[in-house]
Amino acid sequence: MDPYAAPLEHEQVLVRRGERSGLFTIVAVHSTVRGPSLGGCRMWRYDDARAALRDALRLSRAMTYKSAVAGLPLGGGKGVIMLRPETVLGPKLRRAALEDFGDTVDALGGAYVTAEDVGTSATAMDVIATRTRHVTGRAPKHGGSGDPSPFTALGVEAAILASVERSFGGTSLKGRSVAVVGLGHVGLRVARLLARRGAKLVVNDIDPARKADAAKLGARWVSAAKALSAPVDVYCPCALGGVLDHETVGLVQAPIVAGAANNQLASDDVAELLRRRGVLWAPDFVANAGGIINIAQELAPGGYDKRAATVQVRAIADTLATIYAGAQDARITPLEAALALAEERLAEGRG
Repeated sequence: MDPYAAPLEHEQVLVRRGERSGLFTIVAVHSTVRGPSLGGCRMWRYDDARAALRDALRLSRAMTYKSAVAGLPLGGGKGVIMLRPETVLGPKLRRAALEDFGDTVDALGGAYVTAEDVGTSATAMDVIATRTRHVTGRAPKHGGSGDPSPFTALGVEAAILASVERSFGGTSLKGRSVAVVGLGHVGLRVARLLARRGAKLVVNDIDPARKADAAKLGARWVSAAKALSAPVDVYCPCALGGVLDHETVGLVQAPIVAGAANNQLASDDVAELLRRRGVLWAPDFVANAGGIINIAQELAPGGYDKRAATVQVRAIADTLATIYAGAQDARITPLEAALALAEERLAEGRG
């Protein structure tokens, strides 16, 4: 049995080949118990369809718990536009793929609402919106909130501060060291926020051009492997998921792991391995919920309110403090405590 397999516990999974692009589009609706399933559209290259489907299944499940823990009236879903390694994605094919994905979203009749994710943007959402109205995260000129990355980064900062307070008794980052892996839209913003607070940064990205950004921050550039095993106070994964598995978890020297990446654990039982090693792990679906909290404001009765979104995102620190306390009291992992909180709120939704 594959220990990293994605469980099939979803309400709907729709796979379609786009009539314009010929590319496969996937939408996984994990739960609509608390409201319509909301989750990003990921356009990514996959070696085979199983990997793309596994991504959709795992990420949609995480979105259910992310929204529930954040107290949002939403369920969890995820969209994938599957590119093959050899796909040459020019402007015409990209637009065709986005329009095809819009048709897939629309076929679900509102059970799934899409947003941007890896490989897509607010501009992409505008294209998708030509085929369906079930879209969030559009450009402000179209009534949306735009790029959610600043809010995701703000939430990760709040998660790091809550974790540092739990581990060291205070929220100050002066003199603290943080390894940030992934300097994309979110990771670079996280690094900047931490640098402003006086943290010493060790960084890595698959794109060597990011070394210029690292230099501006006064950060030390290392390999991804060295960042994982660096003797720092916080390891902050902000790239793709699955970085912590049964082998790599033994390399982590940081007493805290808190970052923006989705599905940081290759399987749930890795959380127990971290706990045994004395590593405090901020459940990823809690730490990176800032973007979805912000986007959810677009669906609020009064419309989008940036100030209200900011307040809610900063409250991630309070949510994590509650989770950490509950985990200690019950002698369980923060993951188990976070899932228990999510299940409580899902049960309320059923009521």
